[in-house]
Amino acid sequence: MPVPTRVRYEKNIWVAAGDGDLERVRVRCMLMRAALSANIPDENTYTPMHAAASYGQLHVLDYLVSKGGDVNITDNDGDTPLYVVENIETARWLVEHGATVERQNSEGISPAQYLEEDFPEVAAYLHSLTATTDPASAASSLTQPSQHAQNLASEHLTSSLIQSVQDVMQRAEAEGRNPDEELRQVVGRTVLEGVVTGYGMSTLGGQRRENAEDGPTEGPKRTRMDDGNNGQG
Repeated sequence: MPVPTRVRYEKNIWVAAGDGDLERVRVRCMLMRAALSANIPDENTYTPMHAAASYGQLHVLDYLVSKGGDVNITDNDGDTPLYVVENIETARWLVEHGATVERQNSEGISPAQYLEEDFPEVAAYLHSLTATTDPASAASSLTQPSQHAQNLASEHLTSSLIQSVQDVMQRAEAEGRNPDEELRQVVGRTVLEGVVTGYGMSTLGGQRRENAEDGPTEGPKRTRMDDGNNGQG
Protein backbone atom coordinates (compact mmCIF):
# COMPACT_ATOMS: atom_id res chain seq x y z
CA MET A 1 0.00 0.00 0.00
CA PRO A 2 1.46 3.40 -0.92
CA VAL A 3 2.32 5.64 2.01
CA PRO A 4 0.61 9.03 1.82
CA THR A 5 3.11 11.83 1.51
CA ARG A 6 0.76 14.66 2.55
CA VAL A 7 -1.52 14.94 5.54
CA ARG A 8 -4.46 17.31 5.33
CA TYR A 9 -4.27 19.98 8.03
CA GLU A 10 -7.51 20.31 9.98
CA LYS A 11 -8.05 23.73 11.52
CA ASN A 12 -9.08 23.83 15.14
CA ILE A 13 -11.92 26.15 16.12
CA TRP A 14 -9.59 28.90 17.38
CA VAL A 15 -7.61 29.12 14.16
CA ALA A 16 -10.78 28.87 12.08
CA ALA A 17 -12.38 31.72 14.05
CA GLY A 18 -9.32 33.90 13.56
CA ASP A 19 -9.18 33.08 9.85
CA GLY A 20 -12.85 33.91 9.38
CA ASP A 21 -13.47 30.33 8.23
CA LEU A 22 -17.14 30.21 9.21
CA GLU A 23 -17.75 26.81 7.63
CA ARG A 24 -14.99 25.21 9.71
CA VAL A 25 -16.30 26.98 12.84
CA ARG A 26 -19.75 25.56 12.14
CA VAL A 27 -18.32 22.06 11.73
CA ARG A 28 -16.44 22.32 15.02
CA CYS A 29 -19.55 23.63 16.78
CA MET A 30 -21.50 20.65 15.47
CA LEU A 31 -18.91 18.27 16.89
CA MET A 32 -19.11 19.90 20.32
CA ARG A 33 -21.93 21.36 22.36
CA ALA A 34 -22.50 24.76 20.71
CA ALA A 35 -22.33 26.99 23.80
CA LEU A 36 -19.23 25.19 25.00
CA SER A 37 -17.45 25.43 21.67
CA ALA A 38 -18.14 29.18 21.33
CA ASN A 39 -16.53 29.91 24.70
CA ILE A 40 -14.09 27.04 25.08
CA PRO A 41 -10.52 28.14 25.89
CA ASP A 42 -7.40 26.70 24.32
CA GLU A 43 -4.34 25.84 26.40
CA ASN A 44 -3.61 29.57 26.70
CA THR A 45 -7.22 30.30 27.79
CA TYR A 46 -7.84 32.01 24.44
CA THR A 47 -11.41 31.45 23.21
CA PRO A 48 -12.91 31.46 19.70
CA MET A 49 -14.59 34.74 20.69
CA HIS A 50 -11.17 36.29 21.36
CA ALA A 51 -9.77 34.92 18.11
CA ALA A 52 -12.61 36.21 15.95
CA ALA A 53 -12.53 39.63 17.68
CA SER A 54 -8.76 39.91 17.28
CA TYR A 55 -8.96 39.46 13.53
CA GLY A 56 -12.18 41.46 13.09
CA GLN A 57 -14.20 38.50 11.84
CA LEU A 58 -17.64 39.96 12.50
CA HIS A 59 -19.53 37.23 10.64
CA VAL A 60 -17.88 34.63 12.85
CA LEU A 61 -18.60 36.65 15.98
CA ASP A 62 -22.23 36.91 14.92
CA TYR A 63 -22.45 33.15 14.50
CA LEU A 64 -20.64 32.40 17.77
CA VAL A 65 -22.93 34.72 19.71
CA SER A 66 -25.95 33.00 18.14
CA LYS A 67 -24.55 29.75 19.56
CA GLY A 68 -24.07 31.10 23.07
CA GLY A 69 -20.82 32.99 22.65
CA ASP A 70 -20.17 35.45 25.50
CA VAL A 71 -18.84 38.87 24.47
CA ASN A 72 -17.52 39.29 28.02
CA ILE A 73 -15.79 35.90 28.27
CA THR A 74 -12.41 36.27 29.99
CA ASP A 75 -9.07 34.54 29.69
CA ASN A 76 -6.67 33.91 32.57
CA ASP A 77 -5.57 37.57 32.45
CA GLY A 78 -9.14 38.78 32.82
CA ASP A 79 -9.13 40.06 29.22
CA THR A 80 -12.40 39.98 27.30
CA PRO A 81 -12.58 40.00 23.48
CA LEU A 82 -12.72 43.80 23.65
CA TYR A 83 -9.08 43.82 24.79
CA VAL A 84 -7.83 42.24 21.55
CA VAL A 85 -9.69 44.24 18.89
CA GLU A 86 -7.68 46.19 16.34
CA ASN A 87 -10.31 48.39 14.70
CA ILE A 88 -13.23 50.55 15.73
CA GLU A 89 -15.76 48.54 13.71
CA THR A 90 -15.11 45.40 15.74
CA ALA A 91 -15.06 47.33 19.02
CA ARG A 92 -18.40 48.93 18.15
CA TRP A 93 -19.89 45.55 17.25
CA LEU A 94 -18.86 44.09 20.60
CA VAL A 95 -20.17 47.09 22.53
CA GLU A 96 -23.49 46.97 20.68
CA HIS A 97 -23.76 43.29 21.61
CA GLY A 98 -23.18 43.90 25.31
CA ALA A 99 -19.41 44.10 25.79
CA THR A 100 -18.53 45.93 29.00
CA VAL A 101 -16.31 48.96 28.38
CA GLU A 102 -15.84 50.07 31.99
CA ARG A 103 -14.09 47.07 33.47
CA GLN A 104 -10.59 46.06 34.56
CA ASN A 105 -8.58 42.94 33.94
CA SER A 106 -6.46 41.17 36.54
CA GLU A 107 -3.83 43.94 36.30
CA GLY A 108 -6.36 46.70 36.85
CA ILE A 109 -6.29 47.84 33.22
CA SER A 110 -9.36 48.79 31.20
CA PRO A 111 -9.82 47.83 27.53
CA ALA A 112 -9.20 51.44 26.49
CA GLN A 113 -5.95 51.64 28.48
CA TYR A 114 -4.83 48.27 27.13
CA LEU A 115 -5.21 49.43 23.52
CA GLU A 116 -3.82 52.96 23.87
CA GLU A 117 -0.29 52.21 22.68
CA ASP A 118 -0.93 49.96 19.68
CA PHE A 119 -4.43 51.02 18.61
CA PRO A 120 -4.98 54.59 19.84
CA GLU A 121 -7.99 55.19 17.59
CA VAL A 122 -9.82 52.25 19.17
CA ALA A 123 -8.81 53.44 22.64
CA ALA A 124 -10.14 56.92 21.84
CA TYR A 125 -13.45 55.42 20.75
CA LEU A 126 -13.77 53.46 23.99
CA HIS A 127 -12.77 56.51 26.05
CA SER A 128 -15.50 58.49 24.28
CA LEU A 129 -18.07 55.97 25.49
CA THR A 130 -17.01 56.32 29.11
CA ALA A 131 -16.92 60.10 28.75
CA THR A 132 -20.56 60.01 27.65
CA THR A 133 -21.71 57.88 30.56
CA ASP A 134 -19.34 58.69 33.39
CA PRO A 135 -17.48 62.03 33.68
CA ALA A 136 -15.30 60.62 36.46
CA SER A 137 -14.11 57.78 34.23
CA ALA A 138 -13.42 60.24 31.44
CA ALA A 139 -11.27 62.33 33.77
CA SER A 140 -9.31 59.30 34.93
CA SER A 141 -8.54 58.34 31.33
CA LEU A 142 -6.70 61.58 30.63
CA THR A 143 -3.00 61.23 29.91
CA GLN A 144 -0.16 63.66 30.27
CA PRO A 145 -0.14 66.09 27.32
CA SER A 146 2.37 65.15 24.67
CA GLN A 147 5.10 67.44 23.42
CA HIS A 148 3.02 67.88 20.30
CA ALA A 149 0.07 69.11 22.36
CA GLN A 150 2.32 71.52 24.27
CA ASN A 151 3.75 72.85 21.01
CA LEU A 152 0.26 73.39 19.65
CA ALA A 153 -0.72 75.33 22.77
CA SER A 154 2.38 77.50 22.44
CA GLU A 155 1.75 78.14 18.76
CA HIS A 156 -1.85 79.08 19.54
CA LEU A 157 -0.76 81.63 22.15
CA THR A 158 1.85 83.09 19.83
CA SER A 159 -0.55 83.33 16.91
CA SER A 160 -3.19 84.90 19.13
CA LEU A 161 -0.70 87.46 20.44
CA ILE A 162 0.46 88.44 16.94
CA GLN A 163 -3.12 88.85 15.77
CA SER A 164 -4.05 90.94 18.81
CA VAL A 165 -0.99 93.20 18.35
CA GLN A 166 -1.85 93.73 14.70
CA ASP A 167 -5.43 94.63 15.60
CA VAL A 168 -4.28 97.12 18.24
CA MET A 169 -1.79 98.75 15.86
CA GLN A 170 -4.40 99.06 13.12
CA ARG A 171 -6.97 100.61 15.46
CA ALA A 172 -4.41 102.99 16.99
CA GLU A 173 -3.24 104.11 13.56
CA ALA A 174 -6.79 104.65 12.36
CA GLU A 175 -7.65 106.62 15.52
CA GLY A 176 -4.34 108.52 15.60
CA ARG A 177 -3.39 107.52 19.15
CA ASN A 178 -0.47 105.89 21.00
CA PRO A 179 -0.98 102.09 21.20
CA ASP A 180 1.58 101.45 24.00
CA GLU A 181 -0.86 101.04 26.90
CA GLU A 182 -3.18 98.73 24.99
CA LEU A 183 -0.21 96.69 23.77
CA ARG A 184 0.97 96.23 27.37
CA GLN A 185 -2.48 94.95 28.29
CA VAL A 186 -2.52 92.51 25.38
CA VAL A 187 0.91 91.14 26.28
CA GLY A 188 -0.07 90.85 29.95
CA ARG A 189 -3.19 88.87 29.11
CA THR A 190 -1.21 86.54 26.86
CA VAL A 191 1.41 85.94 29.54
CA LEU A 192 -1.31 85.19 32.08
CA GLU A 193 -3.03 82.81 29.67
CA GLY A 194 0.29 81.06 29.09
CA VAL A 195 0.84 80.63 32.83
CA VAL A 196 -2.66 79.22 33.30
CA THR A 197 -2.22 76.82 30.38
CA GLY A 198 1.16 75.64 31.64
CA TYR A 199 -0.19 75.13 35.15
CA GLY A 200 -3.10 73.12 33.82
CA MET A 201 -0.78 70.83 31.87
CA SER A 202 1.59 70.32 34.79
CA THR A 203 -1.32 69.57 37.13
CA LEU A 204 -2.70 67.03 34.72
CA GLY A 205 0.69 65.39 34.47
CA GLY A 206 0.96 65.25 38.25
CA GLN A 207 -2.43 63.60 38.56
CA ARG A 208 -1.41 61.05 35.95
CA ARG A 209 1.80 60.25 37.86
CA GLU A 210 -0.13 59.87 41.13
CA ASN A 211 -2.53 57.46 39.44
CA ALA A 212 0.41 55.48 38.11
CA GLU A 213 1.84 55.17 41.64
CA ASP A 214 -1.45 53.73 42.88
CA GLY A 215 -1.34 50.83 40.46
CA PRO A 216 -0.32 49.65 37.01
CA THR A 217 -1.70 51.61 34.06
CA GLU A 218 -0.70 49.36 31.24
CA GLY A 219 0.38 45.81 30.64
CA PRO A 220 2.22 43.86 28.02
CA LYS A 221 0.36 43.22 24.81
CA ARG A 222 -0.26 39.56 24.21
CA THR A 223 0.72 38.42 20.76
CA ARG A 224 -1.84 36.88 18.46
CA MET A 225 -2.38 33.19 18.95
CA ASP A 226 0.12 30.98 17.22
CA ASP A 227 -1.32 28.13 15.15
CA GLY A 228 1.21 25.77 16.64
CA ASN A 229 0.36 26.62 20.25
CA ASN A 230 -3.35 25.94 20.13
CA GLY A 231 -5.05 22.76 21.20
CA GLN A 232 -6.97 20.91 18.55
CA GLY A 233 -10.74 21.49 18.81
